[in-house]
Amino acid sequence: MRFPIVLIGFMAGFASMVTAQDLRVATVTRAPFSMIDGGHDVGFSVDLWASIMNDLGRSYDFVRADSFSEMIAMVIDGEVDAAIANISITAEREAMMDFSQPIFAAGLQIMIPAGAGGASLWSVLFSRDLLLGVLAAFGVLFAAGMMMWRFERNHQPYFDGGARKMAFPAFWWALNLVVNGSFEERAPRSPLGRLFGVILVVASLFGVSIFVAKITATLTVAAIQTNVSGVNDLYDKRVGTIGDSTAAGFLEGRDLRALTFDDLDTLIAAFEDGTLDAVVFDAPILAYYVTTDGADTGRLVGSVFVPESYGIALPTGSPLAEEINQSLLRLRENGTYEAIKLKWFGPAGG
Repeated sequence: MRFPIVLIGFMAGFASMVTAQDLRVATVTRAPFSMIDGGHDVGFSVDLWASIMNDLGRSYDFVRADSFSEMIAMVIDGEVDAAIANISITAEREAMMDFSQPIFAAGLQIMIPAGAGGASLWSVLFSRDLLLGVLAAFGVLFAAGMMMWRFERNHQPYFDGGARKMAFPAFWWALNLVVNGSFEERAPRSPLGRLFGVILVVASLFGVSIFVAKITATLTVAAIQTNVSGVNDLYDKRVGTIGDSTAAGFLEGRDLRALTFDDLDTLIAAFEDGTLDAVVFDAPILAYYVTTDGADTGRLVGSVFVPESYGIALPTGSPLAEEINQSLLRLRENGTYEAIKLKWFGPAGG
């Protein structure tokens, strides 16, 4: 009878030893939830997990995945005991793994270039095409003035003089015609001058109208092309997101074609080099970017849509689920959770 008792005691001790082993926890770089700073794991999710483990009296090691999909695969395959970052709780993922209670309320949002949202009058006035048009107009005015000088130089005192001397007065006469629409006291006196003058008056009316219409059309088209205030404005834009994310699934469901990237770094790089007109992704991650590294590069537009919650991912049937949920409740009750959130997101944090 002693052998079974000893065996039971040994098995219990072995189980206790296994339970006390370091937990393997997968994560992925997603600032400000999980990142590397000075060789150390930092971030909201990192601090929250550390607090949970401290509360439970458990030890752990982080396993940093190269991509979000790799992190999820580790959980599904049972290679790790848990995963924490910005993991949205979805029905599709719930069918393949377990989740803790929500640890963060989030959603999707749109980020566009900081200077987008409309074209200013100055940007249009100093655009390359318009400047070339103005130079061409000056050339036409100069040519028209010199032609009138040829017709009128022997018929009225204003046009008396050689070509070099009359270059600017002739140009000024043509410019005065376009601006005022009349010749005032310098009306042409020669037959060719009068005919040419009539042609110039009619042409100037059309020219001024076309010039004003060009500026108006450029402003309107630029505003239409750059303004993004919501999801419905994305259909003719170059939109980017991360593949296999909830944002990618949302865009696909709305028949919005988007360029997908493997990780956040390549997505942001494409946005910064002008490859993308807009980025659709998790609101807190985009908000962190535009308030830190991307302060002069991007800005958020519209409100948060498709509300979602982040949770701690666990292998199906994990015995850690109940322990973690109880710990999360204690951390919320004693103020630890709120202090961590305030540290990483400030008073306006999600």
